[in-house]
Amino acid sequence: QVQLVESGGGLVQVGGSLSLSCAASGRTLPLLGMGWFRQAPGKGREFVGGINWIGTTTYYPDSVKGRFTVSRDNTKNALYLQMNNLKPEDTAVYYCATSRNLVASSKGDDYAYWGQGTQVTVSS
Repeated sequence: QVQLVESGGGLVQVGGSLSLSCAASGRTLPLLGMGWFRQAPGKGREFVGGINWIGTTTYYPDSVKGRFTVSRDNTKNALYLQMNNLKPEDTAVYYCATSRNLVASSKGDDYAYWGQGTQVTVSS
C-alpha cells in the first residue's frame, strides 16, 4: 500500500509559477515510476508529466512541454511538479500517482495509487 499526499496548490496569475509536491509513504518509492495528472471541471483526466523510477527519464504531453518539469527525490520519497508560465487552461485539480511499473505512462490505468489532489487556479 502506498499513500500519496499532494501539496503546493493555490491561486496564481497568468504567467506565474507554482511548485507542487507529493509525499509518499508505504511501499518503497524508488521501485516505481510516478506521474502527475490533472482534471478540470467537466473534463477528463489528463496526463501532465511523468518520471521513471530512478529519475533519469521524464515524459510530457505537448500541452505542457517546456513549461512543466517533473522531478523526484527518492531519499525523501517525494515527487515534484514545477509549473512555469501558467495559463488559465492549466486550472485543475492536480494528482500524483504511482505507476505499476518502473517507468511512467500517460495512461491513468497504468497507475496503482493516487493522491487526493490539490487545486491549482490560474487567474487572468
